Amino acid sequence: MTATAGLAGWRALRPEDVPAPRAALDEAAFRAVYADPPAIVRPTRVYHLGHSLVGPDMPVMLAAALGHGFDSQIGWGTSLRDHWQGEVKGLEATRLADEALAGGGYDAVILTEMVELKDAIRWHASANHLAKWVARARTGNPQARVLLYETWHRLDDPAGWLDRIADDRAALWEAALLRPALAEAGGVIHVIPGGPVLAAAVRAAEAGALPGIPDRRAFFTDEIHPSDLGAWLIAMTHAAVLSGQSPEGLPARLPKRDGTLAGAPSDAVAVALQRLVWIEVAGYPPTGIRAG
Repeated sequence: MTATAGLAGWRALRPEDVPAPRAALDEAAFRAVYADPPAIVRPTRVYHLGHSLVGPDMPVMLAAALGHGFDSQIGWGTSLRDHWQGEVKGLEATRLADEALAGGGYDAVILTEMVELKDAIRWHASANHLAKWVARARTGNPQARVLLYETWHRLDDPAGWLDRIADDRAALWEAALLRPALAEAGGVIHVIPGGPVLAAAVRAAEAGALPGIPDRRAFFTDEIHPSDLGAWLIAMTHAAVLSGQSPEGLPARLPKRDGTLAGAPSDAVAVALQRLVWIEVAGYPPTGIRAG
């Protein structure tokens, strides 16, 4: 499954086909949304809507780690708009999103936007469709916790992989996606900081702090898709945000979709990465985690 496979049709769109961006929360209003996070109740059932950076294995790892049930709808590089319109290439679903969310059986709904995020924002009205999916999730279950999974771009991005992750958070994920979606949908959308956690892990590995993990390539199978280690790390990031607790102590070896066990870090490296996850999650207020 390639992250760009679902992008083939976007260039056919014309600017006039794309809704104008909505007014966004200003910086102060955005920060106020996350100023007083509620207590977190660990979910019993989770829904994932996304693409190959969710992947087939990470939701299975996450469910095994936290003990919840889940369903998903995944496509090839599919945007939130294409999921909304039912234009999902390479569709794999345990339960279709419209039916699933209307039924209200999920206490956590995790959404993500396609890569390249800049193209999604420009051509696929990302903020509008994030707000639509948030509203749909809340219609089915007004108490559902809705989360945005912050991903990453290709390792060979000419702007620099680490630089893009640092720069894209404020410029794209927050200003162009979250802030206008919050203005339209109201309430709270929490964030699962996948890209920033991977960036922190890469910095640690390349500083020699993770024995046996020499560099960023250990976390990937190609220029963008996570390896077993990368999927495990992203599962730990989801687990921290969903549970409101450090993932330290969760298993280092978890099952994949085919029932086999994923490759795992050593126990010492697993603990180091789990602590790193918690630092990143607890240090970013939109996760909804109370620091300290």
